[in-house]
Amino acid sequence: MKYMHQLLQIVWLSFRRWRKNPRIILTFTLAFLLCLMLTDKAVSFAKHYHTVMQAVEAFVWIFGDADSIMISSLLVTLLFLDMPLLDEAAPYYLLRMNRSAWLLGQMLYIMAATLIYIVFLFVVSCLICAPISFPGNMWSETGALLGYSGIGEKIALPASVRTMEMSLPYQCAMVICVLILLYCLFLAVQMMMLRIYGNKTGSVVSVFIINLYGLLLNPELFQKLFKLPETQLYKANVLAGWLSPLNHATYYMHNFGYDYLPRLWMSCTLFLILIGLCIMVTLKKVKKFEFQFQQKTDG
Repeated sequence: MKYMHQLLQIVWLSFRRWRKNPRIILTFTLAFLLCLMLTDKAVSFAKHYHTVMQAVEAFVWIFGDADSIMISSLLVTLLFLDMPLLDEAAPYYLLRMNRSAWLLGQMLYIMAATLIYIVFLFVVSCLICAPISFPGNMWSETGALLGYSGIGEKIALPASVRTMEMSLPYQCAMVICVLILLYCLFLAVQMMMLRIYGNKTGSVVSVFIINLYGLLLNPELFQKLFKLPETQLYKANVLAGWLSPLNHATYYMHNFGYDYLPRLWMSCTLFLILIGLCIMVTLKKVKKFEFQFQQKTDG
């Protein structure tokens, strides 16, 4: 009971830092602007063709795409830029509580904060499109027009036909939320791990490297590098789907029963393993973590 109390105390103290925090305000402001810019194309398209959308459809189109996931995950870097909380109060707490409780409390805070961030993206995307949306759990004529006509690719709204054929809107949106949540958690905990090891700059750079790696690892790049014919493009697509963490977080880059891409449960399991490994390494390090106190002198 005491251990749980200490853990929850760290979570509460971490959320207290959100009050009037410019960095937190900036993160959610940028997230709102991101949703506004990304949904504008969908809303404009629907209004132009006088069609309506399903309530969560715009979220599925936008955040079912690797580029949008990458941009939204970069904001997580800003959200957790100060994690773990190695401020002047940290030695005080570490002297009075279990070190694993101190660390796991911050991990729990990261999970809760990331969930709040993903829910914020979901709610804002849905609210922006609410005036021309309906709540029924079925794909709209707007989605069908975007997907089957190929217009979606031209205007950067990847309404995947396979997504519409293999799932329903609400179930699809829920899975996308889980994938983005796990990907952002992976980025956040590995940032924290590197900071515990004293590499503050590297913790931030690592997020950009992982995202850049995922962005560059695409079938078109494989085709150009290895000069693959069009008939071999499928193999490049499968290889990119397995090797890229960003593609593991992308809904349509999964096996729905008729190819060799990773299945959804495989990607979720992979992220959980990576998150678990980062937490274990960080827990091991924090037991030997030492603070250096600097005395301030006048003049």
